[in-house]
Amino acid sequence: MSWFRVLVPVLVASLFASVDASAEKKTVCTITVNSPDEKQTFERNLPASDYQFVELVKHGNPNWLASACHSDVRCDVLLISGHFDGGTDFYSDRVDVRESLSVEELEHASCSSSCPGLFSQLKEVYLFGCNTLNAEALHSASAEVKRSLVRSGHSPADADRLARALQEVHGESNRDRMRHIFKDVPAIYGFSSKAPLGVYAGPVLEHYFQSGDATGIGTGHPSSKLVGLFAPVSMTSTSGVSDSEPQAAHRRDVCELADDRESIEQKLAHLHEFLAREPAEVRMLLDRIEHYVASLGDQDRRQPAAEKALADIASDRAARARFLDFARDADEPAVRMRMLEVARALNWLTPTEKHAELVRMIVEALNANVADPAVVDRACAMSRDRELTEAFQQVRLPPAYADNVTHAAMLACLGRTDSRGRILSALSSGDDADAQVAQVYLGHRPIADAAEFRHVATGVARMPGSTAQVRALDTLARQPPGDADSMRVLTDLFRLTKSIEVQRAIAGILIRADYKTIASPELVASLRKHRIKSPAGDDVIDVLIKRLEAH
Repeated sequence: MSWFRVLVPVLVASLFASVDASAEKKTVCTITVNSPDEKQTFERNLPASDYQFVELVKHGNPNWLASACHSDVRCDVLLISGHFDGGTDFYSDRVDVRESLSVEELEHASCSSSCPGLFSQLKEVYLFGCNTLNAEALHSASAEVKRSLVRSGHSPADADRLARALQEVHGESNRDRMRHIFKDVPAIYGFSSKAPLGVYAGPVLEHYFQSGDATGIGTGHPSSKLVGLFAPVSMTSTSGVSDSEPQAAHRRDVCELADDRESIEQKLAHLHEFLAREPAEVRMLLDRIEHYVASLGDQDRRQPAAEKALADIASDRAARARFLDFARDADEPAVRMRMLEVARALNWLTPTEKHAELVRMIVEALNANVADPAVVDRACAMSRDRELTEAFQQVRLPPAYADNVTHAAMLACLGRTDSRGRILSALSSGDDADAQVAQVYLGHRPIADAAEFRHVATGVARMPGSTAQVRALDTLARQPPGDADSMRVLTDLFRLTKSIEVQRAIAGILIRADYKTIASPELVASLRKHRIKSPAGDDVIDVLIKRLEAH
């Protein structure tokens, strides 16, 4: 009996010690959509007795984040690895990886109850992607904002001050968005510009762990040592936004339209409140407004509560007038077009009124010599409108504009057929702005035949290796494939170029070609001999070689 009395307390103490040890384990969640190097380095160096790892991405499951949100996982540390150049998605450059992670998904998870536990106890976030903490504003308080404030009755000095305040609250840099998403998280690490590839980041992390300064992983205490090691490649750190900051109000605005707990009626009431604000502030919220309006389907709009809320917005003549006045005064034609689309969706413009506004905008852009690919895109998209194309047949421009690629592309889309050669030449001109216009135009008016493809490919092959050449090749990859002669031009360029980006872009074209026409042992041998090895492992060039070998 005495042994029993002694043994039971020992067993109970041992059991609770085991439970306590398990409870104290920190959970490192990983979202790996590109390189696994960073994740693997953390796994090698953090003891299994203190840390457990959970990969949230489930390959083949497009709803992996939702699945993770409904699990019992609670993350202390989060590692996200993926390219982030555009600032909207974490994505992979590996052709065998389809998974990605959008900022929009993260905002929904942060703002609503759809992900109640996953990020609720986060102490640290590591964002291994380019520009993840870039502080440059995505939206600027431009001259149009200041003019709008003056029209509203503010003095020029007050308009300047208010514009700066709006910029501070609504500018929304990548850094701001990550701070909003990871609210109250003590330590967020990322990059203000170009981030290192995983094969570089892994060894730097290894050095950090081996230095003995990494004992506080998961505690939320920022590490100046880690930032210092990555300083040559722009690592920086910050913390999540708190309720005491001015930006907390903007986060509430964002969440009012992103929160899954809000009904359509409630969200439309928030939208109406946004639209009733100063036009300058409405402009700063335009991304959010147009995204939500575009998300409303016919079924949503037919709900009785939604119908009434939309009718209230449509009948708000004061808000309509302010919104359209701002749109017509917008410095950027692309902003004007976006605002006109929103106005139509809110029944502030009839189809006929919207048509008239667009015609006026394009004529003004032509006469003002505005080079904007977005205007070209809109003009080309409108080209099915017979009345519009007939109107533009009559447009007469000053002779000095005859060589302008933007004008040529707009007029070509709207019925003029004498400018196509000028637009195609722009793709290989080396002028990035003109090349962007040509790229947009060819998205609507693709290359017509093999001879035209060959002509463009020859011009692109003569360009010096540059971002412009990669853009031109990427444009060709979206066109109908060329003939064998065109492919020879490109394979010669593959052999001569010193740029892996150019080689990958060429592979992106060849991979869509007719393999029966181009596949040969000589081509495969040439690709193998002259390819520049990818530092990140297999890429589209390797996939091309394998497919050619199979034929």
